[in-house]
Amino acid sequence: MKSPAARFLMDLRYLRALSRRFRSTLLLAVAIFGLGPAAYHWRYVGASGEHVSYGEALHHVYFLLFGQPSLPYVSDWLVESLNILIPPISIALVVDGVVRFAYLFFARHKNDKEWVSVVSETMKGHVVVCGAGRVGYRVVTQLLEMGKDVIVVEKREDATFVSALRDENVPLLIDDTRSPLCLPRTNVKKASAIVCATDDDLANLNIALDARRQNPGIRVVIRLFDDDLGAKVRDTFKAEALSSSSLAAPAMAMAALDPRLIHSFRIGKHLMVVSLFEVREGLPGMNISQVRDRFGGLALSLIRGDEETLHPNGDVVLQVGDQLTVQASYPEYCALRAFTGEADAPAYADHDNFLMPGYRPTG
Repeated sequence: MKSPAARFLMDLRYLRALSRRFRSTLLLAVAIFGLGPAAYHWRYVGASGEHVSYGEALHHVYFLLFGQPSLPYVSDWLVESLNILIPPISIALVVDGVVRFAYLFFARHKNDKEWVSVVSETMKGHVVVCGAGRVGYRVVTQLLEMGKDVIVVEKREDATFVSALRDENVPLLIDDTRSPLCLPRTNVKKASAIVCATDDDLANLNIALDARRQNPGIRVVIRLFDDDLGAKVRDTFKAEALSSSSLAAPAMAMAALDPRLIHSFRIGKHLMVVSLFEVREGLPGMNISQVRDRFGGLALSLIRGDEETLHPNGDVVLQVGDQLTVQASYPEYCALRAFTGEADAPAYADHDNFLMPGYRPTG
């Protein structure tokens, strides 16, 4: 949720973007209501032989908008020309310029294509997310929590999370990503990254290629269901290609082995796990640094009573009942569980040597 100051600055940037888009309309309005009255004040001479005041001339120009001149007819070519030209020009100005300007400024909740295009012009370094499904919605939620500006593109009005994104005031463009005007409407040239999260591998690749062509320096993240295709994209396209199955498989496998494993991921060939330990046998009396030096476990948080500490200091001594969140490789995690004397600790072939101080497994 943006602060009032941030929303105010966003409104100012939006107004500036609108002014740039409607600069021809604004210039025409200045010409009609600035130069028009000046011309009448200079050339219009009434029955008394005196020039009309600037206020009377402005009054006359205003009513010419509605085809109701307020000054009597005089025989002057410039005045006659203005009387003929101002009404149709003013109608075009009001209909095409003022009405559209007011609509885009006051009806921003509509999320139509032109509104999204104007909003994107106020952004720089934002992230474009293509796809408003479950994956896309979670990506957007995470980016918003990190304070990033996001624009979402979805081709279907009835997609699952379209209404939820609109309720959160996220700019949402309903458009076909294959359209040549789609990505330019998101100001992709100034975006820092694009996330291709639709459920179509070919569509995601097309989006990535179009984005890279328009912005060679943009960071591209692609969701692909085909793992073999993902490997080829990473090698040749220099993009992050991720599949839901490859991301979920380690977590599901680890959860089947131990419910205390709350997260898992790979760094190269190494399987890393994040687990929650309740300090009991073996660990009480050791400090955070000793756990790290002996087992390679990095302490992410420590819960003692009702107080939680992120990244506890290395000299903090563990007590019975503490809850310690530890990140380690899976072999290191097995050794740590074995050290605490748990009978159901996962088997690891080299865990006896692993307990030796200074030992580090190569696998």
